[in-house]
Amino acid sequence: MGENQLKELILEMAKKAKIASRNLATLSSEIKNDVLKKVAQKLRENREELKKINEKDVNQAVLQGQTKAFIDRLTLTDKIIESMAKGLEEVATLPDPVGEVVKMWKRPNGLLVGRMRIPLGVIAIIYESRPNVTIDAAGLCFKSGNAVILRGGKEALNSNLALGEIFRETLKEFNIPEDVVQVVPTPERKLIEYMLELEEYIDLIIPRGGEGLIRFVTERARMPVIKHYKGVCHVYIDDEANLEMAKTVAINAKCQRPGVCNAMETLLIHKNIAEKILPDLAEEYKKYGVELRGCSETLKYIPWAKPATEEDWYAEYLDLILAIKVVENIDLAIEHISKYGSNHTEAIITENYSKAMKFLKEVDASVVLVNASTRFNDGGELGLGAEIGISTTKIHAYGPMGLEELTTTKFIVFGNGQIRT
Repeated sequence: MGENQLKELILEMAKKAKIASRNLATLSSEIKNDVLKKVAQKLRENREELKKINEKDVNQAVLQGQTKAFIDRLTLTDKIIESMAKGLEEVATLPDPVGEVVKMWKRPNGLLVGRMRIPLGVIAIIYESRPNVTIDAAGLCFKSGNAVILRGGKEALNSNLALGEIFRETLKEFNIPEDVVQVVPTPERKLIEYMLELEEYIDLIIPRGGEGLIRFVTERARMPVIKHYKGVCHVYIDDEANLEMAKTVAINAKCQRPGVCNAMETLLIHKNIAEKILPDLAEEYKKYGVELRGCSETLKYIPWAKPATEEDWYAEYLDLILAIKVVENIDLAIEHISKYGSNHTEAIITENYSKAMKFLKEVDASVVLVNASTRFNDGGELGLGAEIGISTTKIHAYGPMGLEELTTTKFIVFGNGQIRT
C-alpha cells in the first residue's frame, strides 16, 4: 500500500469509529451484555476455524525463527479461546460505569451539582503478538461505551482479523454499527504514524508491548497516551518482618511467572536480618534456577551470586534473574525505589504498622502492597474483573485499567431557575 492509501485507510477508519461511538454511548447495559455473551458463544462455536486461521500465523512465525515464548503468546489453543469467552462473560456481569453519578452536592444557591461517568470516545490500541488482546480489549471498550481501533502485530494479522470479524458480525446482528470495533487490516508500520496524527477523531492511544513500541508511540502521538515503559518492581523485607511470610512472598514475586511486568526484579533486605534470611532464600531461588546478582553486602551471605552492577538496579529482566541489595533502613529502601523504580508495583514485608503506612504514603507506584506479592497488580486480582493494561502515568489513570478507567466524568447540574448575578 502506498502512503496516500495508508493515510486514507486509517482516516476513514477513525471517522467511522467517531460516528459509531456516538451510537454506542446510548446503548443500554442489557444490550451490551447480550452482545458480549453472544460473542463468547460464537468464539466457542468457531473454535476449530479460529485455530486453523491462527495456524497460518504460527507457521509463518516458526519460519521466521521466532522464539518459543513468542510462539506461545501467538498460539490460540482451546484453553486460550475458552479464556477469551469466559473473559467476555465476566465483563458482562460487571456493573456498567456509563451514566453512573459518582458524586452529588448542593450549592448555597440551591443548585445540585454532580459528576456522571461517560465514555472516552474512540480508543486506539496498538499491541504485539497476543491475539487474545483483540477480544479482551474490544470487550472492555464496548462495555465502557467506547469505539475501538485495534492494531495488532503483523505476526497475528490473520488471527486478529478473524476475531474482529466475529465481534463485528455480532454487532450487526444487534443492529449496532460494526465500526464500533475495527481491526486494522494491514501490518504496515507507517500506518501507526498516520494514526497518531488523528487527534480530531481518536481520543486516546494505548500501546501494549515492549519499551521501544511505547516510546515510539509516546514521542509521536498528538492525543493522550496511556503507557508503562517497564516494570522494575521491588520487594523490601523489613527487619520487623515475619521471615517465613517474607520468604514465601519473595519467592512468589520472582518465580511464579517471571516474564511479566509485575514480577519482582529487585529484592531489598534490611541489614539486621540479612544473615538470617538471605542464605535460606538463596537456596530456594537456586531450586527455581534463579540467577542472583547482589551488592557487596549480599555477596557475604550468598558467595556464589554475581556482583551487581549499576545497570542491574535499573533492569527489567523478565526472566529468572534477580538483583538483591542490603539496605540500612526503610528510608534508604524508599530512596532506592525512588531512584530505580518505574512507578509500577512495590511491596513491603513488615509487622510494623507505622513502617507499613510510611511505605504506602511515600512510595510512588501504581500499586503499593503490604505483606503481599507484587504479582497482585492485575485487574482481575484487584477486583476490577478485567483490565486493558496497567498505566504508570497518573493522567488519566494509575494502575490497572478496568471499565471505570475507560470512562471520564462530566459535570451535571440541576437547578430551578437560578441565574448568576
